[in-house]
Amino acid sequence: MTESGGQEQSRWITTVIMSTGLQNHEISTVLQRQQHRVRYSESVEIGSVIFSLSGVAFILADTQDVVMRGEEQFLERIQKFINIHRNSFLVLSAALHGPQEWNIMFRIQRRFLGSNLRIIPVHNTAETVKLMLTIAKMTSKPCADDIRYKMAMTKAHIMENSPVWKTLQEYQLHCN
Repeated sequence: MTESGGQEQSRWITTVIMSTGLQNHEISTVLQRQQHRVRYSESVEIGSVIFSLSGVAFILADTQDVVMRGEEQFLERIQKFINIHRNSFLVLSAALHGPQEWNIMFRIQRRFLGSNLRIIPVHNTAETVKLMLTIAKMTSKPCADDIRYKMAMTKAHIMENSPVWKTLQEYQLHCN
């Protein structure tokens, strides 16, 4: 399904707003090759990828950049980002997530515990694009509505066919 309400099942195309710093980034190229409408903005946080129709925002970071540029400055950027975006994700990239990378992730999690930030470790561009598109698609209105409907139908089906549910109903009839 497309976000515009079309019925095409295999293709999902949306508009993506990216910081101008990502204009020549591999992620931008991949999204454009997949026919997504990529727009660039200087007014969004550096490293941001925003799916406005889905209501999700991602900030991309490499663990080595966090180490080299200073963790405190990076954490301030994250704080600014989550203050603006209600449904925010930090996509933390590393070729290998070793002890140093996990330690960085742990410190970030501890700092933003209880906030609306979710941290996702990734290894490469393909993985990054796939996860961003999956999350954006699942949170887009038509798809989210479809998921809610299917969950409600599944719940109703389970309740109707559950032996435990039937036993509870029989027990209730005998108690009355």
